[in-house]
Amino acid sequence: MYSSDTVIIIFYAIFALLALWGLIQAWIHQSRTETIHPFKAFIHLLAFYLSYLLIPLWFFSLYAGWSDYYSLHQSTFVFLLSSLLIYARFIEPHIVQVKHHQYRLHPDREFTRPIKLAVVADMHVGLFSGHERQLKTIVKKLNQQQPDLVVVAGDWTYEPENRLVQELAILREIHAPVYSVPGNHDEQYPGPPIQALLKQALEHNDVIDIEGKIVEFDEFRLIGVGDLWAGKANMRYMPELPQDKPWLILSHNPDTVDMVPELPTRPLMVSGHTHGGQIELPWITNYIMKRVSILGHKKGFYTHEHADVFVTVGTGMVGVPFRFRVPPTIDIIELK
Repeated sequence: MYSSDTVIIIFYAIFALLALWGLIQAWIHQSRTETIHPFKAFIHLLAFYLSYLLIPLWFFSLYAGWSDYYSLHQSTFVFLLSSLLIYARFIEPHIVQVKHHQYRLHPDREFTRPIKLAVVADMHVGLFSGHERQLKTIVKKLNQQQPDLVVVAGDWTYEPENRLVQELAILREIHAPVYSVPGNHDEQYPGPPIQALLKQALEHNDVIDIEGKIVEFDEFRLIGVGDLWAGKANMRYMPELPQDKPWLILSHNPDTVDMVPELPTRPLMVSGHTHGGQIELPWITNYIMKRVSILGHKKGFYTHEHADVFVTVGTGMVGVPFRFRVPPTIDIIELK
């Protein structure tokens, strides 16, 4: 039977070995990462891998309280804090939800048949998210919903590894056409110059980049608009385009809606960018969101002067490898 001191030493040894493993993993993956800030990428990856220390810490808090190594208050605090962080790091980021909505795109008449539009955004393949397990889940859930088309509202990457073509190969299994525009992280705002790598990965995996392009459907048109922060969100030319059908606009940043000109039929813009806050905390999240969206977008539908906008919370993570009370979400909009 081990003494209490021996068990504590074993725990400390586990912490030390895990920390060493995290250090090695962060160094290895940083060397493969497309980044303009290697040290910053290393620190982010180190935080990602050192978060595995939370698991033995959770068990340690139980043992420390039982053995009186910690006081009851101390062990309770460590237990609750580690439980919360374990949920936000290892559980919620993998709970991919599907939410359903309805929207009437044409004000005067319904479509001949409803169009099922699947909306995905902010996969952020790279430092924290968008790896094989999550991408497989996203593809599986998309196919279960049997959408007519899938739109990806940008931010495919977050300083990805140079294997992006292989990492996105699972997208070829989606049973619907996939249309996409880039986001700010795909356009160096901030981020490394990965436009060529991303273009190759999307083309190789059957994703259609529609930035600056129009896709014709029977009862509406889909137009792809570039990223606002990259200065590619000009839509002043839209009134000169054919107006016999309503417009569906795909653009990464929901604040782009402020640039939509007046059109005969009110369009719907589909966007991401905000992550819904990613971590939902009282007061703090709303304060931070004011810096992310000047117009106050967070998630869901919003009405503006010349257009409506729908904001999805996306599926990935940036900044910190946590999601809390904002699980990854695929949105299904039934256009009527």
